[in-house]
Amino acid sequence: MFWKERDTKIFLTELLCVAMLGMTAALLLTRLQESRMQSLLFEHDAAIVSSLLEQGVSRQTASGAVACALGTWKQTEGQDRPGLTEEALEEGENLIRRIGIARDTDIRLIPVLHEFCAVGRVVVSLSGALFLLSLFFCVFRYLQRRDRIYREAVAAIEKSVEDDFLPGLPELYDGTLYQLFSRVNFMAALLKTKQETENKVKNFLKTTVSDISHQLKTPLAALSMYQEIMLSEPDRKDVVVRFAGKSETAVRRMEGLIQTLLKITRLDAGSVAFSGKICDAKELAVQALEEFTDRAEKEKKELLLSGESEAKVYCDPEWSREALANLVKNALDHTGEGDRIRISWEQMPLMTRFVVEDNGEGIAEEDIHHIFKRFYKSGDARSGQGTGLGLSLAKAIVDGQGGTISAQSEKGGGAVFTLSFPAERGGVQNGDKLTKL
Repeated sequence: MFWKERDTKIFLTELLCVAMLGMTAALLLTRLQESRMQSLLFEHDAAIVSSLLEQGVSRQTASGAVACALGTWKQTEGQDRPGLTEEALEEGENLIRRIGIARDTDIRLIPVLHEFCAVGRVVVSLSGALFLLSLFFCVFRYLQRRDRIYREAVAAIEKSVEDDFLPGLPELYDGTLYQLFSRVNFMAALLKTKQETENKVKNFLKTTVSDISHQLKTPLAALSMYQEIMLSEPDRKDVVVRFAGKSETAVRRMEGLIQTLLKITRLDAGSVAFSGKICDAKELAVQALEEFTDRAEKEKKELLLSGESEAKVYCDPEWSREALANLVKNALDHTGEGDRIRISWEQMPLMTRFVVEDNGEGIAEEDIHHIFKRFYKSGDARSGQGTGLGLSLAKAIVDGQGGTISAQSEKGGGAVFTLSFPAERGGVQNGDKLTKL
């Protein structure tokens, strides 16, 4: 609430102090008025007694008259009742009227009362003016403090816009104003985060377009060269057939690159809805290896499967198979003749883990922390045909399903990639079996 604000508390405290000072001043003025009135009555009565004495009235009679008028008369022996009778009061009022004094007589014609009232008006006017000045001073100081806070807030916001940093408005105190500052800080943080995200997206798109153009430049140049060769020697069937095959290979490479980029773009945009369900782990691994059996046989490499025959895994089968296939392809790209690639799996209480390992060339220590970056390829990779997108796509797929992926390797010692997915609780645990494809 607004009364919890520090400046409002100060303002209300100052107003309370001014009110208390005003009440104290009013009490003092009342006391001074009483003293002045008492003094005037004394002088008035003294003048009346003096006049009566000059007219030959006895002292006892004059003092009794004053006592009756003031209400301080005391009953003595022989008197029936105190004070003045109604007839005596009426006679006194008629006598006063004869000398020109009545209840509605202009006060200016009575010097004593006029002087007393004039002094009272001056005192009340000065007191009221002092109170209004004090109140104005308190309000002015309150508004001045508020204006200073607003100016500092405006300056902080303008500076943050110019220098691109959070305004840092004060929000350590209670009150509506500081709640507003807190929301402004929160909104500025959101805008800054959004801006940073947009900058990252722009930089990513810029880098991606550059990398794509670089990746497509090589197969396009090769296609152009193959076309020139086939056009220059149309009569040589063997040359045309050989370079037509190379052209087909280049086209497939471009197609694979474009398909992979489209998949990564869909994952980045959040347009992929993973449909998690319980799948057979062995079947998933077999399907991931199927498309590489011919290549492995041609390159004289061995593909192995091992794991629990009835192990289950909770995942999106199509995308998870894509992730495993990319790891197998990466292993084939970095192994030589006679090497082996194995997919193994293990079901545990909270997850099912897949391991893709090979005994190929391994990954250098300086490359191990960068292999999941897009378009990243080690400088001494065995195959120059890779795009550097397979591992990045595999990580995006696994991360999108709440899983984890990691790599362990050392130069010349092969590589081990581990994927973990949530598993069905209560899965059947069987002995490991080794299958050779």
